[in-house]
Amino acid sequence: MTSTSTPPGLARFNALEESAASAALHEACASTEWARRLLAARPYATAEDLYTASDAAMAELSTEDLQEAMAGHPPIGRPKPGDPASAREQAGMAGAAEELKAEMLELNLAYQEKFGHVFLICATGRTGEQMRDAVKERIGNAPEQEREIVRTELGRINRIRLARLVEEDA
Repeated sequence: MTSTSTPPGLARFNALEESAASAALHEACASTEWARRLLAARPYATAEDLYTASDAAMAELSTEDLQEAMAGHPPIGRPKPGDPASAREQAGMAGAAEELKAEMLELNLAYQEKFGHVFLICATGRTGEQMRDAVKERIGNAPEQEREIVRTELGRINRIRLARLVEEDA
């Protein structure tokens, strides 16, 4: 059974004042340009329309916009204090052995030194070992290749965060 009405969470998002909608989007992604593009396309008929707009905006972000988006993400293994989304997304590292956490810290630092930003991966559902293996694999990438991988990972993160924003009931 399909409904033609907009889901309640999405209807709420569509009805938010621009400043409140902008703040909600900024929680999902720190890129001002990404949020601006999503705000300009409101209202959305379906959550899929919102995700498609997010993907399109992400695809068009400049290097500077990507850097702004990445700056909103803490290093893997060190979620933002007091941020339940950050802690939930990085749950795979929370229970990791101290040796793995220490190794991840070293890899994060090496990655950041090479690329000038945090290692970014859609951590939801990944184990600490999977994240470690990903950084080990990606640290050998050329900067241009890594920038496009980061763009893809940010897009995945944004979709998860947008889904949480528009699919909640209250």
